[in-house]
Amino acid sequence: MATAAKVDATEEQARALVEESRETSWAKPSFAKEMFLGRFRLDLIHPYPQPSQEDAARTEAYLARLRPFCESIDGRVIEAEGRIPDEYVKGLAELGCFGLKIPESYGGQGLSQFGYNRALMLVGSAHPSLGVLLSAHQSIGVPEPLKLAGTAEQKAEFLPRCAAGAVSAFLLTEPDVGSDPARMASTATPVEDGTAYELNGVKLWTTNGVVAELLVVMARVPKSEGHRGGISAFVVEADSPGITVERRNAFMGLRGIENGVTRMHNVRVPRANLIGREGDGLKIALTTLNAGRLAIPALCTASAKWSLKIAREWSTERVQWGKPVGEHEAVGQKISFIAATTYALEAALDLSAAMCDEARNDIRIEAALAKLWASEMSCAIADELVQIRGGRGYETAASLAARGERAVGAEQLVRDLRINRIFEGSSEIMRLLIAREMADAHMSAAGALVDRNAEFKDKAKAAVGATGFYARWFPQLAVGSGTVPATYTEFGSLAKHLRFIERSSRKQARSLMYAMGRWQADLEYRQNFLGRIVDIGAELFAMSAACMRAQALRSAGAPQATSAAELADAFCKQSRVRVRRLFDALWDNTDDDDRTLTRGVLTGRYTWLEEGVFDPSEGTGPWIAEWQVGPSTEQNLLRPFLPSTRTPATP
Repeated sequence: MATAAKVDATEEQARALVEESRETSWAKPSFAKEMFLGRFRLDLIHPYPQPSQEDAARTEAYLARLRPFCESIDGRVIEAEGRIPDEYVKGLAELGCFGLKIPESYGGQGLSQFGYNRALMLVGSAHPSLGVLLSAHQSIGVPEPLKLAGTAEQKAEFLPRCAAGAVSAFLLTEPDVGSDPARMASTATPVEDGTAYELNGVKLWTTNGVVAELLVVMARVPKSEGHRGGISAFVVEADSPGITVERRNAFMGLRGIENGVTRMHNVRVPRANLIGREGDGLKIALTTLNAGRLAIPALCTASAKWSLKIAREWSTERVQWGKPVGEHEAVGQKISFIAATTYALEAALDLSAAMCDEARNDIRIEAALAKLWASEMSCAIADELVQIRGGRGYETAASLAARGERAVGAEQLVRDLRINRIFEGSSEIMRLLIAREMADAHMSAAGALVDRNAEFKDKAKAAVGATGFYARWFPQLAVGSGTVPATYTEFGSLAKHLRFIERSSRKQARSLMYAMGRWQADLEYRQNFLGRIVDIGAELFAMSAACMRAQALRSAGAPQATSAAELADAFCKQSRVRVRRLFDALWDNTDDDDRTLTRGVLTGRYTWLEEGVFDPSEGTGPWIAEWQVGPSTEQNLLRPFLPSTRTPATP
């Protein structure tokens, strides 16, 4: 088992590193940021942004070439073998799938974010592991960081290789470090002549790391004379001496992903491979994720579309008690939820992607909201699909096929989607990151008031400045256009939903202000409260996207305009129920009781409740012993599942 040195960091140090690495300025407007401040800036998303005709034509032409190959892929092979066949990877490379967003000048396809999302949806339909292979490679792997912060020389050297199919991986997480980079133990020590760094450390859950040619490695440069130090990003050749892929990890879903544990021992990396400056690594990673996170909503939307298709077909074919199961209200409600939410998922995805391509708005909150909401809602859709199909939903596709039925992998969908609530920031971490961004204006205004270490005199001084900010801002939250029945009438039947969004945005802004006054510096520890505020914002963002998309289709005279309005209306009605529940839970909840009970659990007060069972993971039987003997034995046991031609040699 790979082990690594541990680095201790205080809460203050961890918070300081994150604050230092996040983008602190807002040079461009943000629809979501304004919404969290109680300002419904419809002008920032209406008219609904659309890809240019040139971009749309390029995307459609590329998808037309990609679709036949995707339809030739048998996802059951990936599921059965636990790996992606080499011919599938080769085919994707020949079609340019590893350079979807890489500019044409470097050999890529030059697709926009909108086009990239569409390609991921298509590839992910064949098997989600393929979507992860491509998105990990170019959403967070080498291409995106270099596009954002690479030198001309780095782009010329590495981007053509990536576009041609040289798989890349992103190495950040460590065995003892997840969302707390202040404890990162991997080091990049400058060599004496200053021409290179030596990397040491262990990286965990390196998606694509088992088969990658190129790596983006995050490591800590010691601060010294002539060196700024800090967490830094490097492009590293995966076959460099000293790099060992210790194992290929196995998971409940995404059985084709090449995710492993990578050890670095005195790995020499040229100084020219440093991305940006020393100490900029975490900032580069966070900036990369602003757009990179949109890959997950794309794959989630693809899964929702497939779920809708399967639910419709099954619910019309399956007859129980004299009529199709879809006509029974209990099942029909599930179908309505799947259809309406699928429409909203695509609307939110396309809106976020188009805003990213336009580059006139800051989308850091929008992308995070899209990732959070899509990952949660797609899992709910998959669960409902399993329920609709009953026993056939729980049965594997292989088992269904073996007894002559259609091989519908509903249970696989549940397994494959579950990681999206953990990938690239768990839902819990995403809520905290979004909460920090949404409270940015308040943090700036309150200053020392929300600093638990500030002295009383500093708090008193900050109170004067905060009073001025809130005296100007708070009155705007009392009355708005959402209270005027004649507002937004150009949206027809959807106008009432826009008025609800506007009123709710002001209400959640007031709620956040009340919370700051009540808890002040302790607000950051009220994570459940902040999470509910964020979830309200996510629903309001999705509602906004759904309405804007329907209006755009109506304005364009699209044949599906009427049905889109019906879907948007149904979604908004369902979303309003969830929003009201979230508002109620802001103040009517069991948070305090839960904290007390949790402390009792952690201190062992209720260990008696665990009696009556045993823990197999603590056993000493032959199977357990076999897996405890060490990495070499684990490698041998996994050998049948490891790719034969793309796995770096183990020592």
